[in-house]
Amino acid sequence: MEGFTYIDIFATKGIEYILVILFLAAFVVFSYMTLRPRRASTGPSQSPRTIMSRLFRIPDYLYYHQGHTWVFPEGERIARVGIDDFAQKLVGNVEAIKVPKRGEEIIQGEVGWSLFVDGKEIKMLSPLDGEIIEINEKVIKNPKKLSEDPYGDGWLLKVYSPNLKSNLKNLLNGRLAIRWVDALKESLFSRMNYNLGYLLQDGGLPISGMAKSLNPESWDEMVKEYFMTKDV
Repeated sequence: MEGFTYIDIFATKGIEYILVILFLAAFVVFSYMTLRPRRASTGPSQSPRTIMSRLFRIPDYLYYHQGHTWVFPEGERIARVGIDDFAQKLVGNVEAIKVPKRGEEIIQGEVGWSLFVDGKEIKMLSPLDGEIIEINEKVIKNPKKLSEDPYGDGWLLKVYSPNLKSNLKNLLNGRLAIRWVDALKESLFSRMNYNLGYLLQDGGLPISGMAKSLNPESWDEMVKEYFMTKDV
């Protein structure tokens, strides 16, 4: 028929339709990748053993008792003492600390002070012999300093120890201390195998208060085992 012209809209609008289709396809893919549930996985760089390898700090200038207390010599007969990083992470938030009075004696390998966690008393062994000459009142009033800086502001006592030199020979230092902590990591790893989910939070790092996460029913007995005070 004269006067009638056929127009192929698909030919004239083809490019526009293709662009719209590609946009919609890209949007669907993007939505799927963004909204799909993510699998919980530690990944190769966040394996349990990798996590354990970087868990505890252990400065090489300190001397360590296997009950998880430390000594920092300040002279031939004067030293500061405190609890190590393993101890504070094992027990978690400390509510109170009970230490000897100034002038009282402590003995290496015997109970030196106590931590109170969830209303329970956790005894710790003294890393050396001597007389208490100073108490860190700041940490007694604010036990959170134990977790914030156990090797610095979180120190507990300053001790006059005539037997300091011989006491230090009974403690772990340098490579021996590192090997000891490595053994502790393996011990914790074996316990984590059946309860790892409770220990991992964002970033794949163990939480404070590991004993309660691993053994909610009798965590204090587990702590006594590591602190060597189970029979005290």
